[in-house]
Amino acid sequence: MSRTLRAHLLLIAVVFIWGATFVLIKDALRDVSPLLFNFIRMVIAFVCLSIVYRSHWQHMTKRALVSGAVVGFCLAMGYQFQTAGLRLTTPSKSAFITGLVVVLVPLLSAFPFLRPKTAHAPHWNAYGGAALAFVGIVLLTTPAHVGFDFTTINRGDVLTLGCALGFALHVLALAHTLPRVPYTQLALLQIGFCAAFMAITGPLFEHPSIRWTPRVVFALLIAALLATAAAFTIQSWAQQFLPATHTALILALEPVFAWITSFVVLGERLSSRASMGALLVLAGIACTEFLPNRMQPTAHEAVPLN
Repeated sequence: MSRTLRAHLLLIAVVFIWGATFVLIKDALRDVSPLLFNFIRMVIAFVCLSIVYRSHWQHMTKRALVSGAVVGFCLAMGYQFQTAGLRLTTPSKSAFITGLVVVLVPLLSAFPFLRPKTAHAPHWNAYGGAALAFVGIVLLTTPAHVGFDFTTINRGDVLTLGCALGFALHVLALAHTLPRVPYTQLALLQIGFCAAFMAITGPLFEHPSIRWTPRVVFALLIAALLATAAAFTIQSWAQQFLPATHTALILALEPVFAWITSFVVLGERLSSRASMGALLVLAGIACTEFLPNRMQPTAHEAVPLN
């Protein structure tokens, strides 16, 4: 099997795991507060990566530490908003809104201080994609009988929009730092600093609680080991061998996998209005990513979302 084919298959597997964990974590949040779940998840992932990359500790530089702190802060922002919002909305909605990160990255790159040196300012397709995605989010998050009354949007949907912003900033932070810091060190440090920021912010925004049920333990292990530690490593390796457009296309499948998993496991069905909104979100992502003159993100959050 060629490296390119292996990279495609592994990245598709990672995106499937990210999409499937929306349902898994949604179920686990019945027994654990969301921010505490995030913290435990990141601690487990950090311990695993510390063991795998133990030889890199002696080569850490001040630049790597500062870069890890910045990237880790953005990652923590994305995960905290995402998991808090997931408790109040559906897995498929959360996934489609999180997918807006692909639209937000080129829009934020309009600001010179956020734009990586190798990237271009956004073109018309970025703004067109943002407009399509915005209409899609309105259709996806507002009930049909109230038209376009924004006061009816679920609080979980609003929190998830904050998650998309956090992950977009994470993508831009990675784009700034990866050329100067080895990806193995950055993968390790961003998870470590992410856990540290979660330890600080968690008690400020919630009263931590947990019941150690089998579904909580299972969700933590899958989220920490597969959707965080392994996923970050696999994605970093795979993108060395894939064209940018192929990577973007695969990552855009995450909300689709999340909806399929939610449909199969929870029986969740989107209304015709919400389905149209989801399609417009995907159309906005496609307009931003696949038309000429675009700014291509180089990392997820998501990825993993998860």
